[in-house]
Amino acid sequence: MNNPPKVQKILNLLIQLAIFASTYLFIYHQVFQKGDIPGLLVSLENFMAEPGFKNGLLLVGLMMIVNWSLEALKWKYLIGKVEVVSFFNAFQAVLTGISVSSVIPNRVGEFFGRIYILKTASRIEGILITLVGSMSQLLITVIAGSAAMLIFIRNYLPDSGFSHGYLFNSLAVIIVTLDIILVSLFFRVSILAALKERILKNGLKRWQKYLGVFAFYHNRELAAVVLLSLTRYLVFSTQFYILLRLFHISIPYPDALLLISLVYFIMAMIPTIALTELGIRGSVALYIFGIYFGQGLTPGGSNSIGVLAASTLLWLINLGIPALIGTVFVFRLKFFRKSAG
Repeated sequence: MNNPPKVQKILNLLIQLAIFASTYLFIYHQVFQKGDIPGLLVSLENFMAEPGFKNGLLLVGLMMIVNWSLEALKWKYLIGKVEVVSFFNAFQAVLTGISVSSVIPNRVGEFFGRIYILKTASRIEGILITLVGSMSQLLITVIAGSAAMLIFIRNYLPDSGFSHGYLFNSLAVIIVTLDIILVSLFFRVSILAALKERILKNGLKRWQKYLGVFAFYHNRELAAVVLLSLTRYLVFSTQFYILLRLFHISIPYPDALLLISLVYFIMAMIPTIALTELGIRGSVALYIFGIYFGQGLTPGGSNSIGVLAASTLLWLINLGIPALIGTVFVFRLKFFRKSAG
């Protein structure tokens, strides 16, 4: 290479263009060739004239901004230990992460979409800190989902063999024990920093300094992060509920929250690329809501259409649109720098 800086600049642009193009191609493929958007458009056309529908849709859209603002606030709070980031830059990083995650399984791309916005902090430390935020969100999803699963089995699967007696009690003990362990591990994440010399030996010793990030956070700070994650969880769960009601799914909020928590729990256990969640999420939601309504939701039925429309529209609002907006900020990412961590 005669001029490394120029080569790096070209490579940086090529990576940016690849992410940009991949995001749009994936969205086009999932939405217009594989997804449920045509059916959703028909549903929207039928419901749009109803009183309050547009206002409800606007409310869900505004809640999307609140949803990702909470995530940006959480990341800004966490990453502030290694680099001060403005709220706008944190919000930009979150949207960029959504775009990058559109082509990488299990939203791993969110890590890379965020860390490349950092100017001075070690990117490895940035990944580990972002992991803390993701684990807090997963913790809420697992606790709420596992509790919902126990209630769901007890109330709606009486013939499953797990709904009563010894099997149910054993399952409850196992789930509660695992939840307690997960909470304990999260609030004792600093142990990893203390054990870094035992965990990493010999050739891996140069990585020991990075594990020190886990000692940055005290329990009060981790509790604040969990509270932000819980608030965000309630926001996007309520979005789902509002959309269900807009599409004439008559269900009380506590019951809806139970089913929605179970859907999110199952989705968290399934390895997916963020954009391919569209079809999987609809299938999971149909199955869970079908059991709640006493029988499987028949294709073309009003409840089936409503659940699919709500699930698809929520995906489009909370992931599809932010992913497209995030592509604008992709061109501000710097994949190469002199002091890369």
